[in-house]
Amino acid sequence: MLNGGSSSGKSGIVRCLQAVLPDPWPAFGCDSFVDALPARMRGSDEGIVFGADGGVNVGAEFMALQSAWMEGVAAMARAGARVIIDDVFLGGAASQQRWQKVLDGLAVLWVGVRCESAVAAGREVARGDRVQGMAALQAEVVHEGVVYDLEVDTTHTESLVCARTIAAHVG
Repeated sequence: MLNGGSSSGKSGIVRCLQAVLPDPWPAFGCDSFVDALPARMRGSDEGIVFGADGGVNVGAEFMALQSAWMEGVAAMARAGARVIIDDVFLGGAASQQRWQKVLDGLAVLWVGVRCESAVAAGREVARGDRVQGMAALQAEVVHEGVVYDLEVDTTHTESLVCARTIAAHVG
């Protein structure tokens, strides 16, 4: 389970993890989940709203679908698939607790992906697919109260090095 703010480097680490881990590890990320939502849920108070300042607000319909998605990912793991989950814990510790409940009984390596706010903001601009300000707003709040087994920092460390560090801790 990788948790970090927008543009912290999670997706790059996921791709590198898939390359360095010996077995196949499908990846499931919050970006893919959001992309899979019906268009009517984007910009809807019941769905997900990306504010002009980079803030993200989610409604009840989003939360219900996200819970179902989480259960589906956990079901794959229970069926024997090794999975990588890439998420943004907008609710900090409460977000982790939701995942802990769903993943109860499974072996999970909790990984915090950190990146200095200014560096993440620069990546955000370069990407061009994010509302500017999201990286700065999320850089610290996603880690508040979250307990990790391992943390990596992509500020000055390449994704492949981070992935190898994580892979060394995977049982």
